[in-house]
Amino acid sequence: MSRTGKKPVALNGATVTIDGQNVTAKGPKGELSVVLMDLVTAKQTEEGIVIEPVNESKQARAAWGTFRSLVQNIVTGVTVGFERKLAIQGVGYRAAMQGKDLKLSLGFSHEVVYEAPQGISLATPAPTEVVVTGIDKQVVGQVAANIREYRPPEPYKGKGVRYAEEHVFRKEGKKK
Repeated sequence: MSRTGKKPVALNGATVTIDGQNVTAKGPKGELSVVLMDLVTAKQTEEGIVIEPVNESKQARAAWGTFRSLVQNIVTGVTVGFERKLAIQGVGYRAAMQGKDLKLSLGFSHEVVYEAPQGISLATPAPTEVVVTGIDKQVVGQVAANIREYRPPEPYKGKGVRYAEEHVFRKEGKKK
């Protein structure tokens, strides 16, 4: 039994419409939808959206909690939104906004310009900080991963782009 799947998804001010296997959420930040597999069904109750498996097969029970989490993510996205913070460490490493694009100086011979996809906003509150915000959790995480990929943190000095909450395992240097 899925402990995650048993919980109903609270609406928190979003309006959710269920049309067959398509669940659409509208809120103050926008509109998102997810298409459920045929192994699970969704219904609306007074507690919120309840996801249930169609049968007791292993695949249906596996998809149950997954699709409950996906529905939770679209409801949270349209009401609150998602945010991912990146920290830049290294001498001369910095980020700045160039219109809607992000300009990164990461020790290359050229500056890297990252163009934000539709629905994602980038901000640099400090030269060594980047904040990625949006309503789609998957896209926010992918954009943060793409920015981090330009210069991942290295283990000896810790230089590079890292998630704000990430701990980089540091190695001891070569001894004489």
